Amino acid sequence: MSVSFTEDQEELRRYARQWLDDRAPIDEVRRIMESSEGFDRDQWKEMAELGWLGIATPEEYGGAGYGFAELAVLAEEMGRSLYPSPFLSSVVVGAGLVGRLGDDSQKRKVLGGIVSGSSTLAVAVPPFAEVDVEGERDGDSWLLSGSARFVLDGHGADTFLVAARIDRELRLFLVDGSAVETEPMAVMDLTRPQSVVRLEGARATELGSGDPREAIEGVAVRAVATLAMEQVGGAQECLEMSVAYAKERHQFGRPIGSFQAIKHMCADMLVAVESARSVAYHLANVVDTDPDEAAIAAPLAKSFCSETYFTTAADTIQIHGGIGFTWEHHAHLYLKRAKTSMLLFGDPTHHRSLLAARVGVE
Repeated sequence: MSVSFTEDQEELRRYARQWLDDRAPIDEVRRIMESSEGFDRDQWKEMAELGWLGIATPEEYGGAGYGFAELAVLAEEMGRSLYPSPFLSSVVVGAGLVGRLGDDSQKRKVLGGIVSGSSTLAVAVPPFAEVDVEGERDGDSWLLSGSARFVLDGHGADTFLVAARIDRELRLFLVDGSAVETEPMAVMDLTRPQSVVRLEGARATELGSGDPREAIEGVAVRAVATLAMEQVGGAQECLEMSVAYAKERHQFGRPIGSFQAIKHMCADMLVAVESARSVAYHLANVVDTDPDEAAIAAPLAKSFCSETYFTTAADTIQIHGGIGFTWEHHAHLYLKRAKTSMLLFGDPTHHRSLLAARVGVE
């Protein structure tokens, strides 16, 4: 089992952390999450110039041609800083589906737009969103009608990838953002906006051809692996935040970290975070090399990392006491991201059932 990254990948981590610390400190995160689009387009283009938006995209489509491990390193650092961007929706899920199903022209147009930072791609496809859309043929294209909910980064997206039922079969379509009506949803985690998407006879182009289920399952594993890495990054930041506060906060003339209850809480957090890191790192290292192992490691990582992140974030608030419950302190932002991430793409109970089915223990 590999639970580490190469020196080059760790160098990517160091640079990503420096960039995020400089460009997206917590006050900047708050500004971005409260903006109309939910992300900063100038920073999105900066990330494109750094090569991050195409880090796992083949070179023939403008990407860097690296593997999932490099993408995972970026996801962990973005999770650590709660960075609001369409990275998960556009770079991981959207680009992943287009890369697997699209024809050469579609790949060059859609992937090229993402890699260059000139466009974003929102995905209204189960299990990444709740979708009720039907389509009908209209000449060389299709007309789609219906709606989708819980679409990540849907408000203001330039292009949509939409699943629709055609003669009871699931097919995927590309729709221009101008043909779609979007409405931001009221969500707990403002750093990860979601939208309701409505289509009324929206003209669409089918993405490739054939049954997309295998591609969706493959991309779902990559999405879960990315989310697990984000969760590890967020949990690690909560742990460091808690330890630092336990050292500096004094009560009864001594640091609260010297009290046994706080010591035990921090120790339990450390054990849980390191365990989650091992599970997530192993998944990140087998996504490209061993699909059968990844299919088992994905639900294990999603269930374990979800609960670890949420518990660690909740304990962080407890350690901070009264200040941890205030809007001004950023501990609550991590708790909200932890809860949203726990439910995203299936909760721990769902993934444990999936794991049991895949290993034959039902």
